[in-house]
Amino acid sequence: MLDYKPQIWRVNVREQSLKLEPVPDSWKRLGGRGLLTRIMLDEVDAKTDPLGAGNKLIIAPGLLVGHMLSSTDRISVGGKSPLTGGIKESNAGGRTGLHMAMMGIHALIIEDKPQAEGFWVLHLSLADGGSAKWEKADDLTGLGVYEVAPKLLQKYGDKVAISLIGPGGEMQLKSAGIQNIDKDRVPSRINARGGMGAVMGSKGLKAIVFDNAGGQKPPIVNPEAFKVASKDYTKAVLEHPQSITYRDYSTAAIAAMCQSFAALTVKNFSRGTFDKVDRVDGDALREFTLRRGKPSDPSHACMAGCTIKCSNIFGGEDGKVIVSPLEYETIGLMGVNLEIDSLDSIGRLNWQVNDLGLDSIEIGGALGVAAEAGLMQWGSEEDAMKLIEEIRRGTELGRVLGNGAVSTGKHLGIERVPAVKGQAMSGYEPRSIKGTGVTYATTPQGADHTAGLTIRQKINHLDPTIQKQASLTPQLNMAGYDTLGACIFAGFGYVATPDFVIKRLLQARYGWSDISDNILQELGKQTIKMEREFNRRAGFTKEDDRLPKWMTEEAIPENGAVFDVSEEDLDSIFDGIE
Repeated sequence: MLDYKPQIWRVNVREQSLKLEPVPDSWKRLGGRGLLTRIMLDEVDAKTDPLGAGNKLIIAPGLLVGHMLSSTDRISVGGKSPLTGGIKESNAGGRTGLHMAMMGIHALIIEDKPQAEGFWVLHLSLADGGSAKWEKADDLTGLGVYEVAPKLLQKYGDKVAISLIGPGGEMQLKSAGIQNIDKDRVPSRINARGGMGAVMGSKGLKAIVFDNAGGQKPPIVNPEAFKVASKDYTKAVLEHPQSITYRDYSTAAIAAMCQSFAALTVKNFSRGTFDKVDRVDGDALREFTLRRGKPSDPSHACMAGCTIKCSNIFGGEDGKVIVSPLEYETIGLMGVNLEIDSLDSIGRLNWQVNDLGLDSIEIGGALGVAAEAGLMQWGSEEDAMKLIEEIRRGTELGRVLGNGAVSTGKHLGIERVPAVKGQAMSGYEPRSIKGTGVTYATTPQGADHTAGLTIRQKINHLDPTIQKQASLTPQLNMAGYDTLGACIFAGFGYVATPDFVIKRLLQARYGWSDISDNILQELGKQTIKMEREFNRRAGFTKEDDRLPKWMTEEAIPENGAVFDVSEEDLDSIFDGIE
């Protein structure tokens, strides 16, 4: 067993070299989203080409990763986004975070650009104290993630973690993500948003294999205190009503709530309710999975140790898996957004997009714009599948679609594009849930619900005067959770646990004695302040913190709402943290 020593693993793809470096003092108390943002500010020119040699791809586990705390073994992947042109963090579960922590990788920094064309598999291991092996990926190039992952597992063994791209990443499409294998070795957990798969493709990497043989869990300074805090947190997670709901109904449970607020994203965000929502909501998904039986499963953990189990395995009548998981965001953007009312259809579309290694939110947004332009019929799985096939074949139209909703709108002359900072909105209508609209507008990340969703707050979601604070608190909390490596649903447990459990966990894990009771918000403030500074350097102004003009004028028919939060509130939301 090697002595545990957290380090920065720096890979240069031009030289095909690996350097192990000590963690700088200013990086030691950051992980995940906060750490990658600090690295970007320290090392990357914000004006650089996102797909050029100057950009870096950074993979960082959160501060609490490595101990199989429920829903707290996640990674952040980031760099300058080819989609937004600003800072981007994309979060995912699966095996990668745990393996990186056991290998002592505080952050993996991938830099420069290959001299020659072609793709490689990068195999990282603890051999010789830390090593990198490069193997040509000619036999994997052009293949989807579902075909590639088993080949890599056969070659490197089934105990490794793998992060890989599909054909979309190889083509450097701006909607491309990075897939990670889950605890069942399926490449189902995607760092989806912002085009990080395109950045990985620009670095000539088809896959990264993390081999933690000889590794160990990170040491804990005070094991007994950590054990007590972990127990308190896990109990709170297990007993929280939202955890129970998501365990039984997965993330599709939110569909009924969105329907009640007229906040579904129907027909390219032209309506907020869907008269066939009961065919695609959480109840329908659970009924299908239970009736169809194994391998279908309504409760599935994407990470070892997760007690929430909000994921699922969705199978067909023939007993074969259609896709895993089928998430609300995909149901929202590739289902009700296209007026498709069949879970089987949505699942099949989801599989194709996953196999290409693309973000189903961004592709769903692009298809909605394409449908408005008349390129497909609303409600047609067949038409949607034909357009996805265009992406797979790399045609001119396919590349337009694969580059996202804004690209599709520009190409087809459609003004009604639901996007902010170049990134498609996720499955919450911002005119009906205006606090989430504020998040979409003001987060440095582009339109992204995981940056600060407000739908569960007990407020009048249509009152524009109260939405600034409604958005600010969850934005800071989520930046904090992303820095810890915690799932969005882990927040249920962390918030419900008394006696500042995050503080207690960090104190016990690292021995830090000077942590405040408000550490979550402090991490969030620090992270968002850095993100906004990077975007400022990249040329962003307050005019980029806006929803599309048509959403301020065109009302949701069910409630007459437009997005009317004042520009003054949007411009001042982060006053006091900068």
